[in-house]
This record gives sequence, C-alpha cells and structure tokens, in this order.
Amino acid sequence: IVSSKGVIDSYRKIHLYFKEKLWFSPGNEKIKVFEIDGMKIGIMICFDWIFPETARTLSILGADVIAHPSNLVLPYCQKAMVTRCLENRVFAITANRIGKEVRGEDNFNFTGASQITSYDGKILSSAPTDKPYVDFAEIDLKNSRDKKLNRFNDLIKDRRKEMYLS
Repeated sequence: IVSSKGVIDSYRKIHLYFKEKLWFSPGNEKIKVFEIDGMKIGIMICFDWIFPETARTLSILGADVIAHPSNLVLPYCQKAMVTRCLENRVFAITANRIGKEVRGEDNFNFTGASQITSYDGKILSSAPTDKPYVDFAEIDLKNSRDKKLNRFNDLIKDRRKEMYLS
C-alpha cells in the first residue's frame, strides 16, 4: 500500500484461485483498512471478491473505498461488485487486466472491463474489455460513511450476528 508519503503497509491476497493453490500460500494476516489522506481504503486482490465476507469485513472496519486490483478470468466479478457496493455502502475500484496469456496447458482470457462502482450500485466508469483505459470519478465519502438505507435501517447496526454461523 503506497501513499504520497511512500510505502505504508502491505496486503496479501487471502483467497487463491485455480492453480495459484499449487504455487502460492494465501495471505495469513487479518483484513485491515488503511487511512490515506483522510480516506479509508480496503484492499481485495483478484479472487477475494467472490467471498462476500471480505467486502463486509472491510465495510465493518470503516472502508470508504475498496481497491481491487485483479487478473480476472471469470465473467461475474464486475456484476457482483455492484452487489458488494450495495450491501456494504462502499465505493469500489476494480482495476482488471486485459488480453490473453498462455501458461503451459492453460489459456487465460482476462475479462478487462475495469470499473468504478458507487456505494449505491451505480457504475461510475466502465472500461472496455479489450484495451487500456484511464478514467476518473468524483466520490463523496460521506455517502460511504453513512450505512443507513433509510431512517430505520442501518446495514451494519441491523446485522443479527447471533443468527449467522460466523
């Protein structure tokens, strides 16, 4: 994790995909949020997205934005990030790889379509699937810090932890 002051910490991917399990060990540090210039940033790397607990934990820890660097080959993530943002009222930035790669007998087709998703599920920016893309979006952190759907429902406070397995 890098800020204008330099390297401030690191995050290790905790969910390994496919043959990554043959070559890597999953990260073993607890999920945490990093404060950079007044913004609280959570990290999910690639396949971490498919586990809703990852985004929920980041939200509970106070993340305003989830940064999500990826080499996605499954076609579902971009759609799922809309739900992750809605259910946690956070912004997310998925930076995904484009192109193809052959490694031995495995062919990888990266899905591209990097996107910036709003706390309310709106896609603020979406990249093409096949070419480099740069964009910016303005966000208001007060929206991701307010976990209320309405005056009666708060996505974090209304959780009934005693009803869940873990």
